[in-house]
Amino acid sequence: MGSRSASRLFVRLTVRMLCGFVFLALFATILKGQAQRTPGEILKEAATFHQAGQLEEAIADYRLFLEKYPDVAPVRSDLGAALAGAGRYEEAIAEYKRSLHLKSLPQVRLNLALAYYKTTKLSLAVAELKKVRLLEADCDLRLGENKKVIDLLTPVQQTNGDDLAIVYMLGTALVRDGQTEKGQVLIDKILKNGDSAEARLLLGTTRLMVNDFAGALVDLQKAVELNPALPEVYAYYGTALLSTGDQAGAQEAFEHALRDDPNNFDATLRMGMLLRKDERNDEALKYIRHALEIRPGDAGVRYQIAALELSVGQVEAARIHLEALVVEAPNFTEAHVSLATAYYREKRKAESSRRGECFRLRSAGQESGSCPGSRSNRRSHPPVHASGSHAARIRRGLVVSRNAFL
Repeated sequence: MGSRSASRLFVRLTVRMLCGFVFLALFATILKGQAQRTPGEILKEAATFHQAGQLEEAIADYRLFLEKYPDVAPVRSDLGAALAGAGRYEEAIAEYKRSLHLKSLPQVRLNLALAYYKTTKLSLAVAELKKVRLLEADCDLRLGENKKVIDLLTPVQQTNGDDLAIVYMLGTALVRDGQTEKGQVLIDKILKNGDSAEARLLLGTTRLMVNDFAGALVDLQKAVELNPALPEVYAYYGTALLSTGDQAGAQEAFEHALRDDPNNFDATLRMGMLLRKDERNDEALKYIRHALEIRPGDAGVRYQIAALELSVGQVEAARIHLEALVVEAPNFTEAHVSLATAYYREKRKAESSRRGECFRLRSAGQESGSCPGSRSNRRSHPPVHASGSHAARIRRGLVVSRNAFL
């Protein structure tokens, strides 16, 4: 009996040990499988959990990813959103702030403002919402939508008169829109705080608007010296150099501007125009087309494309583009002249002469109803996207100078 009991005990212990080994093996396999998941797989699973409303699982996956890659701003933001969705607003705020520290994005800032609102930190919510508004204004300013910036920031500036970021952005929009007297009031506010790159850039832009190119060059060169990283400073410095006859210096300045911001509209367009002047047409067209991508429908850019087409013998394409352009922008001097040239090259001399005569009458304020694009004949067309009115834009030579059409 004793030997049988010992045998059964041995069997039981053996079975238990085998079960333990199997459990450990399975546990190790599970851990190994988790360890072998790629970062992409972890994020994909996190997104799936997040979309399905399984927020705790999503939070765990986001944090697992961030343990290894802590500086990925969008994932930080997603983690903040999942935490906010789970009602853990204080943790969400911390993640949104870390995300914004890595990369400032309007949507993340808006989410942070909402999280502050949910926790009744209303003053902090208002501060973040004001920053969102500034980001919107900055985007409009870069797109040349100066009037939008003025409409957006004028009421804000009235209640935040000492906020120099608002003063600078609004002043810039006013100056670029041709409202130099109002812009000067804001420039003076900035100057009260001492000499600065921002004040010099605004002063230089104002001088360019009134064709004081030598004075503009002094101010813009000083702005570059004070803060070479100031957005758009090299683009306007290049414009001043070009307007004072330094084409090589201007090209160098535009290239510098595009290294800082490949989507700077003014530098992109002017580089294309300079290359076109040097008859480097293929290179020029790349820049000009990119300018049109930055500001779709811009009248000045469309003119440059048509002018380039005309210069390389693509007369029909140029004529089609110019016909549409003079209807949408009837005061565009160069477009009318180029269209008359296109008609002449197509041996349509009567239309060329009529176009020239109509433009002469229009310039004298004696527009004939028989003129193409006249008010009595003009059909409704979608608006051309350009900064400010067409007339003002042409007077400023696309940006600020009468010398933009090379």
